[in-house]
Amino acid sequence: MPLAKALELAQEYDLDLVEVAANARPPVCKLMDYGKFKYESAMKAREARKNQAHTVIKEMKLRPKIDPHDYDTKKGHVVRFLKQGDKVKITIMFRGREQSRPELGFRLLQRLAADVEDLGFIESNPKQDGRNMIMVLGPHKKKTEAMAEAREAQAARKAERQGGAPVEESHEEPAEA
Repeated sequence: MPLAKALELAQEYDLDLVEVAANARPPVCKLMDYGKFKYESAMKAREARKNQAHTVIKEMKLRPKIDPHDYDTKKGHVVRFLKQGDKVKITIMFRGREQSRPELGFRLLQRLAADVEDLGFIESNPKQDGRNMIMVLGPHKKKTEAMAEAREAQAARKAERQGGAPVEESHEEPAEA
């Protein structure tokens, strides 16, 4: 169709004439509301960014001679981080004479990894770095899956509070957003 006729048709329907494929012979054009198209593509991009998750590395610091209760508290934090889908960097700090006994730190890291085995895996094995020993744990669950589960649990709690029919609830603690 000639360009003049296409422009006339676009004006008649109060639409825009948008070139879709410039390199094609003849060039391909489309009648559309270009403002609406730009708005919808911006909304799709915003929705994609909203559902996107960036990985965060949380850090937990321990000492080789840690009290059992303190160990349980720190382990609880590591469990929470892994449930949220975050990686956890565990650092054991050695001071003074403790530096001559790195096997204590290694055993502590192995014990912690065994305790949270169902939630995460050892991403990088324990290695000595000066006065510190470092190990990284990665979650079995992806961040997006953890976020989706947390949203479902939150919706279930909200429905329950409002007196609606109880929605199927998971037995895991919700992740904080």
